Amino acid sequence: MNQSPSPPCRERVRLEGHIIDALILPKVLDLILSDGGRYEILDIEIGRSRHDPSWAEIEVRADNPTTLESILHKLGPHGATSVEAEDADCQVADIEGTFPEGFASTTNLPTQVRVDGSWILVDDQEMDCGIVIGADHKSARCVPMHRVALGDLVVVGRKGVRVLPQSPRKSDAGTFQFMTSEVSSEKPKGVTVRDIAEEFRQTRERGEKILLVGGPAIVHTGAGEHICRLIRGGFVQVLFAGNALATHDIEQALMGTSLGVDLERGYPMHEGHEHHLRAINTIRRAGGIRPAVKQGVIRSGIMYECVQHGVEYLLAGSIRDDGPLPDVMTNCVEAVDRMRAMRVGVGFCLMIATTLHSIATGNILPASIPIACVDINPATVTKLADRGTAQSVGIVTDVEPFLRALIFELLGAETP
Repeated sequence: MNQSPSPPCRERVRLEGHIIDALILPKVLDLILSDGGRYEILDIEIGRSRHDPSWAEIEVRADNPTTLESILHKLGPHGATSVEAEDADCQVADIEGTFPEGFASTTNLPTQVRVDGSWILVDDQEMDCGIVIGADHKSARCVPMHRVALGDLVVVGRKGVRVLPQSPRKSDAGTFQFMTSEVSSEKPKGVTVRDIAEEFRQTRERGEKILLVGGPAIVHTGAGEHICRLIRGGFVQVLFAGNALATHDIEQALMGTSLGVDLERGYPMHEGHEHHLRAINTIRRAGGIRPAVKQGVIRSGIMYECVQHGVEYLLAGSIRDDGPLPDVMTNCVEAVDRMRAMRVGVGFCLMIATTLHSIATGNILPASIPIACVDINPATVTKLADRGTAQSVGIVTDVEPFLRALIFELLGAETP
């Protein structure tokens, strides 16, 4: 006697928000099909105006529980949640610095967890973390793996977790609307620079901080003075960089060179290859960057302006650094934790000519913070999006003319 095939596994999910104009609905449907599932749209309502959200309820079907679970796991980051709401499953962390098996891995999008029948917004949103429930069961936060403590209540599985996709619209005024465009070296730079300048102004008007992530090419290309003008104009409150940016900025302040090249005349100086080492040694003898500014050893440059105008800075080192400068944090885990603390209050981030620091910063910023990444190398600006920082805008251009144009939009021709 032939057995009838077993009924397919199924689960009903709901999508809410700007699922049409952000193309979330077609992405979800395509993902279901490409992973071997099937779907039926059971109900849908499309917003009547550009401000109205939409919603859809979809039945996801698969031939076996494993395939269904895999599909539903991939739908989670797009905001799909089960219609049958259940509290999140949690387990107590039994090993310091380690999540329980099957922990819920986070994205950089706003996330909620259901605890005791209520949805709680997760604080400190960050990708590639876990979710720890507060002792009072009324709060939750993202926690990096190495910061998990014994006894922490950690969310496991996908049940009771929902992701809230970002609206594609930054503001009614249309600022930063180019965020959804692909990276291109042929996009009109004037429009892009004006939009970024407007984002600078609005961020400052909201009382939020502007974060600059910078690489040494800022100094090599002669653009250091542009950054100094941004700082003096009150348009930079936080700086993330490495040993190289600070070293070559100080080398330029002390000797007029960057990597031994005279920035005024553009040719290598005799024994200029030693200049960066001598600059580092000078600062080490002074006891650090701040003491060097106080003693009058440094009288100009990016780091000088940071000290003079109260800009918080974090210099994170790498294995190839010379010296390094005494201000550089050489423990990368401690450096990233410090960066997490310094991101509080940041409303906009500008990344310039640094691949590793840009990716590291993108990894810890929530999707609600817009990012502009500027580099002459297209690979640098595309890697951010490829690694999950989808809110970033890539601008392929040389940093000096970009910064010069930005300065003109913000401050005009006169020195502030």
